Amino acid sequence: MFTGIIEELGTVVTCDDLPDAARLTLKAPTVAEGAGIGESIAVNGVCLTVVSARDGEFTADVMRETLERSVLGALRPGDRVNLERPVTLASRLGGHLVQGHVDGVGTILARQVAPHWELVRVGLPAALARYLVVKGSVTVDGVSLTVVDVDASSFSVSLIPTTLALTTLGHKGPGEPVNLEVDIIAKYVERLLAGRNGADRDGAA
Repeated sequence: MFTGIIEELGTVVTCDDLPDAARLTLKAPTVAEGAGIGESIAVNGVCLTVVSARDGEFTADVMRETLERSVLGALRPGDRVNLERPVTLASRLGGHLVQGHVDGVGTILARQVAPHWELVRVGLPAALARYLVVKGSVTVDGVSLTVVDVDASSFSVSLIPTTLALTTLGHKGPGEPVNLEVDIIAKYVERLLAGRNGADRDGAA
């Protein structure tokens, strides 16, 4: 479990193609320090498992399912990535509950620059729009953000200078893809209500 508060901008060192998978090696002195085999690290919002770590770098395997559902397959050496280690029971929940399970890929549509912030509009798959609400939470490339507005095909978020400087969202332009994870609570509520409505139709209390 993560919170969407990015700890470090890492750099892709190598990206090796494997049968139905890929292996990423990332330079990340902060996040890789003390990382052990089998531990989790979120890479652009995708929870990956560490298979090796040393000298300020770590390596993780990415299976085909993840490559198909995220933008990790497009990474190349030199690309920057958002990194976060899992939250602990003693940690502050600075963002929101983030699983590191990408729900879909969005596209940056436009950026509106202001003196102290930027408004970014992101296109999203229509099936995900129902999970977003104004002032609710969404994860974009692993960054916990607050929804400014949402319609059937897009939403907008405001980025403060810290987010612009310390995450990849400060550098991505229109047309570039991003990983999206909606609020897990919204999905659970939908599932529970669907079950309740089904029970009502069947005559159950």
